[in-house]
Parts: sequence; C-alpha cells; structure tokens
Amino acid sequence: MKTRFVFFWTTLIAATAMCFGQTSPPEPGKPATKEEAIINLEKSVTEAYKNKQADSFKKYLARNYVGVNADGITSVNTEITGIEKTDLLNYSFADMKVVFPKAGVAVITYKTTVQSTAAGQDTSGTYNVASVWAERWGKWALISHAFMKSQ
Repeated sequence: MKTRFVFFWTTLIAATAMCFGQTSPPEPGKPATKEEAIINLEKSVTEAYKNKQADSFKKYLARNYVGVNADGITSVNTEITGIEKTDLLNYSFADMKVVFPKAGVAVITYKTTVQSTAAGQDTSGTYNVASVWAERWGKWALISHAFMKSQ
C-alpha cells in the first residue's frame, strides 16, 4: 500500500509539472517575434526604396550607416541619392534567416531576385544580401547592408 501511495504522488507531481511546462499556442494579434520584426523591417526599408520614399527610407538608416555593393562602399547620402537613379520594378525574398549575436544586434541574411535598373543600366538578377540592425534607444536602425550579385 505504501508503494502505491508513493507512486501515486510521484505521478501526480510529475503530471502537474508537465501541465505547467506546456506553452500555449500563439494567439492572433500577438506581437511578432524578434525574428519576424527584423524581417518586417528589412521588407519595409526595401519597399520604401522601391517607392522612392527618401524620407521614409532614411528613417531606417543609422547615421553611421555603411553599405557594400559592387560599386563600393556607400553612406547614407549615397544611398539617398541612389534612390532617384534606381528603378526597382519587382523583387522577391528567399531563405531569410535572422540571428542575434548579442542583445540589441540582429544580422539578417537572404537571397533576393530583382528586376531593376540603375542609371539606365539593367541590374536585374539574384543577389545575396546581409544586413546588420542595431537597437538604439528602443528603435531598430539599419547599420550595414551588403548586396552582392550571385554568379
């Protein structure tokens, strides 16, 4: 009888612990995960660039922003002037991955396929992209963006 009593209480305690350890499924309307938030920021900055919304685009960039592409190293001002010379007609994202190497820093990598022109030249193709976002004063800012055409 004593063995059954001990077994019963051990089972009850284990079952209770398992019930409290269960996570509830996400509810509709809950805030996005950190990864989803960074992906949404990356998509928003691209959409602002596509729509030539320089002021909106600039709000995403850190003051010390650095871009890297086939033409070289760019700054905030270079990126803003590039908006007028670029026509981004269509784009899609694939294999988006976000990592957080430390608190307040996010690195997103992905492939994008674009239909675009820059200064009258066709720049369409598939590109490998890496962006670094940093949280500053409660707001995420784009610190660096590397955009290299795939071979």
